[in-house]
Amino acid sequence: MYISTGQMYQEMRSLHDAVSRVETKLDGLRDGYAEVTKDVADHEARLRTLERARWPMPTIGVLAGVAGTATGFIALMR
Repeated sequence: MYISTGQMYQEMRSLHDAVSRVETKLDGLRDGYAEVTKDVADHEARLRTLERARWPMPTIGVLAGVAGTATGFIALMR
């Protein structure tokens, strides 16, 4: 089977176009990945802030329980 120079050129051109499309898609994926990475970092920072803001709640609950127990004990002893 003989492949002419023109046919070879067309195949190479077709391959070049396909590779160019793949490169374009990969560039888009890379840009999207960078944006997702930024979003994840932002969400992580927000979660850490919320977690830090919640720590007093259990402490307040424990202190209220201790105070209630102490009050009950004092009332019982009178």
